[in-house]
Amino acid sequence: MKKLEKMTQEELEQLGYKDITCLLLEECGPMNTGDIFKKIISLLKLPTSTFDAKIGDFYTSLATDKRFILLEDGTWDLRAHHTSDKVIKVVEDEEEEDEGKEDTVTEEDSFDDGDETEEDYDDRDDELKDLVVIDEDELELEQ
Repeated sequence: MKKLEKMTQEELEQLGYKDITCLLLEECGPMNTGDIFKKIISLLKLPTSTFDAKIGDFYTSLATDKRFILLEDGTWDLRAHHTSDKVIKVVEDEEEEDEGKEDTVTEEDSFDDGDETEEDYDDRDDELKDLVVIDEDELELEQ
């Protein structure tokens, strides 16, 4: 708590709970909700009744702030300390299946919006070739 200990009471009071939480997690590493909030109460010299009155709101504020991540063991940490390696590349089996079929264009398949050429359409396909699918659990963590 080097940075926090050097701060004056007035400087601490100007910071929000989430900003103090960022500093705590930077200096102390992952912590559970109760320990974080108790340290904040202690640093701000708030009455102990504040814990019971505001712990729910504090938890909600951490859960909705994208700077924080709730780890599997129930502790909070800064999202910046964790990288995601769960990106799943989609194998396009449809392309392999389509190779054996003839290319026939029906009215439903045709497109013509005036100035767009077939070459422009192919360029858009190239842009999407590196598209990845993200696991639902990872998507929830990002929100």
